[in-house]
Amino acid sequence: MTTANPNTAPTVISNDPWFDSYAHRAESMRASEIRALFAVASRPEVVSLAGGMPYLGRMPFAELSEQLARMLREQGEVAWQYGSAQGDPHLREDVLPIMALEGITDAQPDDVVITNGSQSGLDLITRIMCDPGDVILAEAPNYVGALGVFQSFQVDVVNVTMDADGLIPEAFEEAVQAQRRAGKHVKMLYTVPNFHNPAGVTMSVERRPRILEIARRLHVLIVEDNPYGLLGFDGRTYPALRSMDAQNVVYLSSFSKIIAPGMRVAWMVAPPGIRQKLVLANESAILCPSNMSQMTVTTYLDHFDWQARIEDYRSMYRERRDAMDSALHEYLPTCSWNKPKGGFYTWLKIPKGLDAKAMLPRAITAKVAYVSGTAFYNDGQGADHMRLSFCYPTPERIREGVRRLAGVIDRELDTVSLFDTDEGMDAQQEEQR
Repeated sequence: MTTANPNTAPTVISNDPWFDSYAHRAESMRASEIRALFAVASRPEVVSLAGGMPYLGRMPFAELSEQLARMLREQGEVAWQYGSAQGDPHLREDVLPIMALEGITDAQPDDVVITNGSQSGLDLITRIMCDPGDVILAEAPNYVGALGVFQSFQVDVVNVTMDADGLIPEAFEEAVQAQRRAGKHVKMLYTVPNFHNPAGVTMSVERRPRILEIARRLHVLIVEDNPYGLLGFDGRTYPALRSMDAQNVVYLSSFSKIIAPGMRVAWMVAPPGIRQKLVLANESAILCPSNMSQMTVTTYLDHFDWQARIEDYRSMYRERRDAMDSALHEYLPTCSWNKPKGGFYTWLKIPKGLDAKAMLPRAITAKVAYVSGTAFYNDGQGADHMRLSFCYPTPERIREGVRRLAGVIDRELDTVSLFDTDEGMDAQQEEQR
């Protein structure tokens, strides 16, 4: 079987008549390693531990279709019409009780901006805040979608160290000071505080006020990206950074993980000046978010027990997390990993001497897919890690995927051992000469 290589660089069209006409920022645009995997990872014979796709098999589609039909009969002309660049007022009202679960109780509908998915939200905030050469600080590893946005705006991403309790405050402060000593403009801290993608760790409650204090003192805007916050496996919901500071935090969340990514509906909460510019940037970029998508979401929220559905997701994803953890203990004891308290991902460190990116084509041949850790850095790091997603496959498929992955890693270790032995013998023979 011929296997597509997901690591292959995008084809350069050498006879492109517009080759010399593109903007400089277009030169830095690269295909996501995850997107490059989709063509092969979506094959039914491949166990995909790669994509962070929520499992939608438990959604009440039959009942929802009846409510949507009623909505279209009664409000179809509104749903199919242009809307506001800030978003549907009904939906902006509906997100308030969702955020209240994370302690954000002071927001009003006018503080909310609806975006075409969280990716659009990241684009908007970077568009209004950053010039080429500005610095954005971010946890390392970084969410690949954010890296793509920052790269497209020619922003320098500077990594800040994490540990098992998330972003390290002292590392954050030192990174700001170091960049300013170098004459750089530090514009934002981008953070995924809850069940981080890809690292799976969560910023401790004790660290959050310290991070906020440093950001206020050094005048660094915090962009809090929180798509997984309601998916804690022990039922715990962590206080949002925005719940502790309304003036220095831009909060971003999405319906992609708790309802449906295909709706492309997310929202931002920002201080008044920033919010005003976000609305103008949204209007410039897309004119207005889709009324149909927004009204589909409000129909779901208004007629179904969305909180019970989230509880169901927590239980389901916890079962799949446990299946992943159990299989890793059984099949890959030579590796190390975190056991996330929520979200979608396990961050696996592979044995020394192996390269996750180089190994990926052989894993695809063995009918298992993952994302190389290199996708989550902009400087070539991460080959010693891989991201394993447990959200979509069943527990049985997860176990089988890890078993296949273990076979690939074992064969790689055998190869490395063979070459190490050969090199040692060559060195010994050279010495004897």
